[in-house]
Amino acid sequence: MNKNQITKEKICAFYASDYHFEMITLPYIEKNLEVNKKIIILTENDLEESMNTLMSKVNLKEEKKNNIYKINWRNDDLNKFKEIKKDIEENKDLIIFIKGKENYIKNVNENIGKWIEKNDNVKTIDCYDIEEIGDSFGEVINKYGKVLSTTGEKKIEK
Repeated sequence: MNKNQITKEKICAFYASDYHFEMITLPYIEKNLEVNKKIIILTENDLEESMNTLMSKVNLKEEKKNNIYKINWRNDDLNKFKEIKKDIEENKDLIIFIKGKENYIKNVNENIGKWIEKNDNVKTIDCYDIEEIGDSFGEVINKYGKVLSTTGEKKIEK
């Protein structure tokens, strides 16, 4: 491999509903906010209402809740793409969740790929609707090195 080529480790997650996605990712998001990583959620559908409901029921300190509320949970890809480009130019530590159907995930990765390919400060996590991928679960998971669960990133044993 050329020394200038960087192979990014690929991470995935699987969810059954918006609430399930939020519950899986919340501990990971909380932990990474504590170490000053920036979180961006690229999503096909607006998550603000479901996240507000979840946050009203979760037992977290107000400061942690406020940090989670600062994340843009809306479907606002154009502004988020601009934000990602700016954050990468400023070399910020960034975690990008890409949540949606398989085609959406593919398109978003193609759109931001050129910005993140050589940046070690950016981590992307592709989050799939388990119902949509159904029988192709094995094919999807084989494209990744790690899977995200409520306990964090776990290496996928091939």
